[in-house]
Amino acid sequence: MKGVVDADTHIAEPEAMWNLFDDKMAPRRPVLVDLPEDTWFGERNALWLIDGNIFPKPAGKGSYRLVTPSAQKAEKARGDIAIASREVASVEARLKDMDRLGVDVQVIYPTLFLVYITDDPELDTALSKAYNSWLGQACAKSNGRLKFVAVLPLRSIPESLTEMKRAKELGAVGIFFRGLEGDKTIDHPYFHPVYEQAAKLDLAICIHTGSGAPWMLPYFEHARNHTFHHGRALPIFAFRDLVANRIPEKFPGLRFGFIEASAGWAPFMIHLLRRLFKDRPQYRNSVELFRDYNLFIACEADEDVPYLAKCIGEDHIVIGSDYGHNDPSAEEKLVESLQKREDIAEPFAKKILCENPRRLYGLGT
Repeated sequence: MKGVVDADTHIAEPEAMWNLFDDKMAPRRPVLVDLPEDTWFGERNALWLIDGNIFPKPAGKGSYRLVTPSAQKAEKARGDIAIASREVASVEARLKDMDRLGVDVQVIYPTLFLVYITDDPELDTALSKAYNSWLGQACAKSNGRLKFVAVLPLRSIPESLTEMKRAKELGAVGIFFRGLEGDKTIDHPYFHPVYEQAAKLDLAICIHTGSGAPWMLPYFEHARNHTFHHGRALPIFAFRDLVANRIPEKFPGLRFGFIEASAGWAPFMIHLLRRLFKDRPQYRNSVELFRDYNLFIACEADEDVPYLAKCIGEDHIVIGSDYGHNDPSAEEKLVESLQKREDIAEPFAKKILCENPRRLYGLGT
């Protein structure tokens, strides 16, 4: 199938990315720290030191795992994807993998920024600018096949608006959000200037699973809870708040994507919203709601997609491989998996793999 867009892939942020910090902020750049393997972190023995804090924290209360830095023994040992491709240090290697997988375009999301890093607006800005610059430079070498979702310094709305314009010039196709951002839900008026400018710049709002609320992390640990509570569930919170508070109506034309949280929750959430707001006719036909509000949800290849289409509509379902990561969301052979399904007709599969993600990310036909 031609024109396939992988709606969710990742970069493992490389050490070289932080060389893009300007001279003033360079002393505060992330620093790679190596640990002995006999600590409780085991083969997750490399970390980023940022403002006195470590990222990731692989064990204990508040723990989570990331595929960055690549210097972790566990990441060096992976045989699925070359480090140069994971880090987007070699565009050629990444494109070669895409050819192998039958993918024409990848949309790249962060890894390190899946967790909340800092309250400091100045450091937040420096980190965001380095990230967006690295991806912008790499995507410019890809002949249009690599696209990226920009990270913003959301601790400062003025800086975010400035960085949005720069990211758009660098080739960004969306703006990265987690389901919660710090102490705010993402329907909060604090974020409305970002939504207003995103609509003007034709940038999608991309709500990806992630731990945007640092106060939640201490309640969970990776060994027992994995990432559901503080990461994977948060885009569902965001969907409820954005729809219930009619945020899409305030910013007509703005597109919203809900990424890497699967899609099986959509009928449940629509049911709750219908019962909560019986006076709102737009909830009676959920397919029309998704259409009018420009809402897109990323499914997984083994979900009951035909059933979900009755709620979401065939035109608002996308799919991503989670390329670069190797957690349960990974769907390396998404094209093959979807095409093998007898209950998904080829025209519907083409919408999921090609047409819908192009509309979400404003890629054209």
